[in-house]
Amino acid sequence: MTIYYVNSATGSDRNSGTGENSAFATLSKVESLTLKPGDSVLLAKGSVFNEQFDIKYSGTESAPIKIGSYGTGAAPVIHSGDDGIHSLYASNIVIENLKISNSGGAAIYGGNVSNWTVRHVEVDKAGSSAEAGSVTFRNSKNITVADSKIAGVNSDGIWIEKVDGIKLLNNTVTNSHGARADAVQVNDSSNILIQGNHLDQTQADSSKGVIALVRATNAVVEDNTLTGGGFGISAPAGKNVAIRDNDISGFHGYDWSFAVGLGDQGNSRDYDIAGNHIHDGAWGVVVTAPVDGTSYVRSGIKVHDNVFDDLTQSALKVDRPASGSFYNNTIESGVKAYSISPAVADAHTFSVSNNHTVANVETALASTATTAAATTDAVADQAVVAVHDNLKIITDTGEAHRGNLLENDSSDSGTLLLRRFGNESVGKHGLTLTGEYGVIHVDRDGSYAYTLDETKLPADHDGHVSETFHYGVNDGTSQHSDGDTMTVFIHMDGLLS
Repeated sequence: MTIYYVNSATGSDRNSGTGENSAFATLSKVESLTLKPGDSVLLAKGSVFNEQFDIKYSGTESAPIKIGSYGTGAAPVIHSGDDGIHSLYASNIVIENLKISNSGGAAIYGGNVSNWTVRHVEVDKAGSSAEAGSVTFRNSKNITVADSKIAGVNSDGIWIEKVDGIKLLNNTVTNSHGARADAVQVNDSSNILIQGNHLDQTQADSSKGVIALVRATNAVVEDNTLTGGGFGISAPAGKNVAIRDNDISGFHGYDWSFAVGLGDQGNSRDYDIAGNHIHDGAWGVVVTAPVDGTSYVRSGIKVHDNVFDDLTQSALKVDRPASGSFYNNTIESGVKAYSISPAVADAHTFSVSNNHTVANVETALASTATTAAATTDAVADQAVVAVHDNLKIITDTGEAHRGNLLENDSSDSGTLLLRRFGNESVGKHGLTLTGEYGVIHVDRDGSYAYTLDETKLPADHDGHVSETFHYGVNDGTSQHSDGDTMTVFIHMDGLLS
């Protein structure tokens, strides 16, 4: 395992390259080497390389080839009239702690590669043509892009096609420009996780949107912040797609703009759209397609436990044949809850139930957050004790469910997470319920805290009082049900001591 050093300012291609004081000067010199598994190529911080870097050789899973940096100062920069880093057929590669700027093609291009990790890489103004994105992978397997920053590129920020195994984690993509540019586009791929990213198309010169997830299989898009663009997430065809716990806003460039759209480019089966905060836009969740005579299957679409506010159109739109459900959502007054075509309504294939209207979502969320910060932990306060029985879960699907549980409960079928408490839905910051003597706040992770209002205690108590909150589990499509009671006991001796 050899470490090669490259310094554009002080190196020489006549050097051995194996020490900081004997560094190479160019990337082309590295390309002339036969890199072996476990080798590293480190570029000196402060260096600038005006050439494409071709990676021709593969590492192994246990000993990948690493391209990184050394020294102090600014990250090394690669400029190129072509791609910044380019590779065909190389596997088990790690690229980290670099900057790629003003490349004529993609900043990083990988075709027919596998087991690549790109992390802590900054991309600035990549792609001088409308066809070039910034980070591009095609016909590949097991690709991770994490903790990287991509800004001001031409065409898509991240562009993926026909890749099995994708992780896009904790990246920031800002203003991807071009007539066909999205912050992220993933085509015809499978086993996808897009998590924890901040994707902003607010100032982008593009008529498209933030995430395009086209014909995906087994995809999860969660805990992202998506802003701007003609749409938030376009998932026009796919199977087993979960879109959950994202904050999606600013999608109001056109009268058709939507937060989440599906059903217009192929069959769409088993979509779970849950826990998102959708606001400051036109439409919420849209199930639609052009009127062109094409017939697609749209089935198993669940839209639940989302928060919708500040929309000029409805929270839900279904204007093509589809089966699914819209339930347990919170909708700000002034926003139309749903727009379902007469044909779909008459077919009774898309149910609507248990949705809630509130006067002001932002005020409600802020109030809930304030209450949560002010509550007293029931476990820490010995004067307040909360008890409840053990939940019994009945299920026949063998899959993980999102249930209506007070606290997390694991079983062979997976983990059941809090989504409802009694007849109330749980918002982005949990749920607060007022009882006879105090307030209980239940967080999204199932933890709870109780705050007592001592002025409401009865004068003729006998040492303690209690109040009870009832809640139920009933998620018909997942075929499990239960009920439970939590009683809060307030011990006066503990309060007065």
